[in-house]
Amino acid sequence: MRKRRKISCLAVAAFALMLTGCGETGENTKSAVGLIQGLDYEGALAALDTAEKEGENIRLINRARGIACMGLTDYERAADFFEAALAGSNGLVQNVDFDLNYYLAAAYTKSGMNGEAENIYNAILALRPNEKDAYFLRGNARMALDNFDGAKEDFDKVIAMEPKNYDRLIQIYEVLDYYGHEELGREYLRTALASGEAGSSKEMNRYDSGRIYYYLGEYQNAYIALEEAKEQGGAESFLYLGRAYEATGDYNYAANVYNNYLSKNAGNAEMYNQLGLCEIARGDYQKALDAFQAGIQLENAAMMQTLSFNQIVAYEYLGDYRKAFELVESYLKSYPDDVQAGREYDFLSTR
Repeated sequence: MRKRRKISCLAVAAFALMLTGCGETGENTKSAVGLIQGLDYEGALAALDTAEKEGENIRLINRARGIACMGLTDYERAADFFEAALAGSNGLVQNVDFDLNYYLAAAYTKSGMNGEAENIYNAILALRPNEKDAYFLRGNARMALDNFDGAKEDFDKVIAMEPKNYDRLIQIYEVLDYYGHEELGREYLRTALASGEAGSSKEMNRYDSGRIYYYLGEYQNAYIALEEAKEQGGAESFLYLGRAYEATGDYNYAANVYNNYLSKNAGNAEMYNQLGLCEIARGDYQKALDAFQAGIQLENAAMMQTLSFNQIVAYEYLGDYRKAFELVESYLKSYPDDVQAGREYDFLSTR
């Protein structure tokens, strides 16, 4: 990996900042943002080349180029563009500078450069010591660097800053579980559960307690709580409820949970994906394929890679290796760094 030049590192990593804090956005750059949101990363890069020729804001152009390259899994090139955008600063730290640093740190992380990512979070926190996202992400980077004590310090800080943010608590658990520290993650969950359910106020709602029971492996307590929470109508309640039943091996009831939600609500890509996985577990591969394809039709950017891969798996189970091979070839053009898909390609090429 080539050595990178030093960038002055120093909030929110969101497309909204594409339009503020860094000058006016030109029409070609706006068009590129739309193409990125539609997953047309090559088209976005072409539009951004036009934007540069027409003299539009170069910092926003390079920011968008970096995001498009992230979509193409070209993380080193993405980092180059984010660095170029940062280098174009006028010396006054703006929201877009924090935003760019978050993106640059993400590109470093994807490239395995966790030390460089940690340095960026250090710089962000030096200027914004209450930036909860930076503590959480630095904890992730430190875990990857095998700095358990440093990561725990960051996670403790985040939890102290927002003790009732159960979404973030679950994210921390998942990171710890991934790196082999599941018991610490469970300790965090048990502490939150005891605190939230204590006393007469019982501040934790049944959805949150159900999720925590699920991650603690207490599936009966989880689905009892989530059966109550699903009346609130949220898709996540149904997803966790179905997963809790799946964890006990009751795939029939889990499929009913997902189908019940989908029959009464607008399409949900994650729900279709979970239904497809459930149908695979039940051995009904055609229904699984139907579910994955229904999810793909929704064009949800966050779920497209997962659904596309699972569609390939469904075709394999159906014995349609030709179609599966065609799809995995196309898939690898969009997601070339997917090692598991590469193995599928090798397998299918011999069928």
